[in-house]
Amino acid sequence: MKTLIATTLVAGSVLAAPMFAQAQTSPDIYGSLNYGQTRTKGADTGAIQGRVGAKLTPYFGVEGEVAGGVDSDKIYTPGGPARVKMEHQVAGYAVGYLPVNPNLDLTARVGYGTTKFSTNNPAATQFDGSRDSWNYGVGAEYKLDGKNGIRADWTKSEYTKSDLSSNTVSVGYVRHF
Repeated sequence: MKTLIATTLVAGSVLAAPMFAQAQTSPDIYGSLNYGQTRTKGADTGAIQGRVGAKLTPYFGVEGEVAGGVDSDKIYTPGGPARVKMEHQVAGYAVGYLPVNPNLDLTARVGYGTTKFSTNNPAATQFDGSRDSWNYGVGAEYKLDGKNGIRADWTKSEYTKSDLSSNTVSVGYVRHF
């Protein structure tokens, strides 16, 4: 799984080679700390997300994301109530940027990741264990100054070998280095 995420990031970087003619003088490296609220088949879970990325050109970049669950939810199954929690998530993305003005970028991203869910009820088997997913989403980043900004986005996760999917809305602080 980790190999697939790394391969996705490397492949995205290689495919961006033709765009390096428009490259910035050096990549814009950034990190962010976000809170994400995820809805998966009726369960609303929360997580703290950390992202590290590189904006390689004004229009293309790559980023990695890790998240740890901080909030669980109670759902009802035919086998009784179940507490569901997202334990952790790891993903890699290719990111497209659309500069609207010097302080605002619209973003679109696509990538691959894995999410581990846990539950206290064996009847809620769809929430037990790790799930690989194809992820895509849109968002915006507003730069408060040359180094600091805020970012909000929506990401859809389509889990492979499962009928589950998730919608995540996140907002957080971005620091450019």
